[in-house]
Amino acid sequence: MPPLAAGLYIVATPIGNLGDISARALAVLAGASLIACEDTRVTGKLLHHFGIATRMTPYHDHNADRMRPGIIARALVDPVALVSDAGTPLISDPGCKLVAEARAAGVNVVAVPGPSAAIAALSIAGLPTDRFLFAGFLPAKAGARAAAIAELAAVPATLVFYEAGPRLAATLAALHDGLGDRPAAVGRELTKRHEELVDGPLSALAARWADSPPKGELVIIVGPPLAAPPPAATDIDSALATALETMRVKDAARHVADAMGLHKSSVYARALALKNGQ
Repeated sequence: MPPLAAGLYIVATPIGNLGDISARALAVLAGASLIACEDTRVTGKLLHHFGIATRMTPYHDHNADRMRPGIIARALVDPVALVSDAGTPLISDPGCKLVAEARAAGVNVVAVPGPSAAIAALSIAGLPTDRFLFAGFLPAKAGARAAAIAELAAVPATLVFYEAGPRLAATLAALHDGLGDRPAAVGRELTKRHEELVDGPLSALAARWADSPPKGELVIIVGPPLAAPPPAATDIDSALATALETMRVKDAARHVADAMGLHKSSVYARALALKNGQ
C-alpha cells in the first residue's frame, strides 16, 4: 500500500472477533502518524495483537474540546486515524464534532468501513431491515426514557438500540409499555465465542432478564409498529349509518373508507345495501 495521504481516517475495528478487521484497516492503522482513540489501553491491545506500533492519543468525551484542534491541525499535514473502542466510530461514540470541524477546516476525511454492532444484530435478528432507525442508548431515567420511546412509537421502521446489561430488563419493560408487545431480539457477545441472539415478544424478553441481567453491552432490535386489526363489520355499519344521514351514498362510502383505511369499492357496496335496507 502506498504511503497514506494527509487526512482523517475513520477506521472501524472489531466488536469482538479480531478476525473481522479488514486488511485496509490494518494498513491505515500501521501507516498513520497518529491514532486518536477512546481508551489507549483498549486500542493498545488491538495494535499489539497485529504488531502495530503507531503512536496513540486519547480522544473521548472528557477531553474532546481540548484535543480536537491539535488533531485537526495534524490531519491537515499527516494521516491521522480515529478509532473507537469497538466497531465504527461515531456510532454512539465520540467523533461527530471532530469530523464536522475537520471537514470545515479542509481536512480530507476518509471512511475505512467495517464492523458495527447495530448492523451485525440487524443481519441475524430476522426482523424487517428495509427501513430501520438507530436510536443509540435510551436515557437512564424512567421519565426521560418513556418520553424518548413515545417519540419513536409511530416510526414505521425497525428500531435499534444499544444498552448495558444491568439496565436491559428495565429498558425492555419500558419498550413494552411504550410500544406494545412487538417482536424483538437481543444480541449479546456478537461475533465472540459465546454469541447469543434471543428473539421473542418484548414482554417475554423483559421477563427473561428480570432477575439475572447479562454482562456487557447489548443490541436491542424492535420490529416496526404492528398492523392495526381491521375494523369490525358492526363498526363499519355504524359509521356508514351516521354518514348516510347527511351524505349521498358515494360520499358517505368515501368518507368512511378514508377514515378506516378500507377499500372504497367494498364500503360503497355496503353503503348501498344499508341505504336499501338490507
